[in-house]
Amino acid sequence: MTDILFYHLQGQRLEKALPQLVEKAVEKGWNAVIRSGTEERLAVIDEALWSYKEDSFLPHGREEEGDAEHQPILLTTKDTRVNEAEVLFLIDRAPLPAAYDFERIVLMFDGDDGEALDEARAAWKTIKGLGHPATYWQQEGGRWVKKA
Repeated sequence: MTDILFYHLQGQRLEKALPQLVEKAVEKGWNAVIRSGTEERLAVIDEALWSYKEDSFLPHGREEEGDAEHQPILLTTKDTRVNEAEVLFLIDRAPLPAAYDFERIVLMFDGDDGEALDEARAAWKTIKGLGHPATYWQQEGGRWVKKA
């Protein structure tokens, strides 16, 4: 079964929170797919992964740049797993995948966006209905706290 983690962003921008979580996946030796709801947002995330720390970066590429299967971190808007990723990050209201063949799926949503909250609640119900283990994380004082 795929573990599903819901991350409720509050007080921190996605561009700051996402690289920290991706870094943890890379430390486990995992490949990742970051799927966004829009191409425009991928450009912002692309830059954030290169510059989120002064002394390091997260090696990645966008699907349209080619060699997608060789990217340790693949940025896309498509429902794909060509790099054999163990973890899928869903951002900016990207829909749930067609197949749950990842070790982990991380759904990040903006707590200040009412529609994103509604979509996250609907995704939670879908995930639970499919029998996948799901956890809900919320930001408190700059840290992630497991709430459910």
